[in-house]
Amino acid sequence: MFGSDYSASPFGGRNAYQAVQVGTGVDGASPHQLIAMLFDGLIDCIAQARGAIRAGKIEEKGRAISRAVRIVDEGLKAGLNLKEGGALAAQLNDLYAYMALRLTQANLRSDEAALDECVQLIEPLRSAWAQIDIKTAA
Repeated sequence: MFGSDYSASPFGGRNAYQAVQVGTGVDGASPHQLIAMLFDGLIDCIAQARGAIRAGKIEEKGRAISRAVRIVDEGLKAGLNLKEGGALAAQLNDLYAYMALRLTQANLRSDEAALDECVQLIEPLRSAWAQIDIKTAA
């Protein structure tokens, strides 16, 4: 699903995480932790965008949603290995493309329902990813 050395990829690697400003701790994180950070960063950006919509802060909403789109495109989607990842990688690629579209629409229309849809789509992946970490640590 992901490249063999996800963290070394120029698009899906540590540079992408730093570029989308997910947070600190990138340098010492495993590839699994990096993906978890992207999921967390995406949820955080969506929450910031929702708060900005409610507060009528258009520029802040735009920045938060732009950051969310970058996390999806430059972090999550760019890290997929479509050649070796099979159907799962292709489905995730489609999901991430759809989410980027919905986030863009949310930005254009200040649409909280579109933001909610993106959270509903990413939460199962985020939870499943966290379970993988728990199982491998045990």
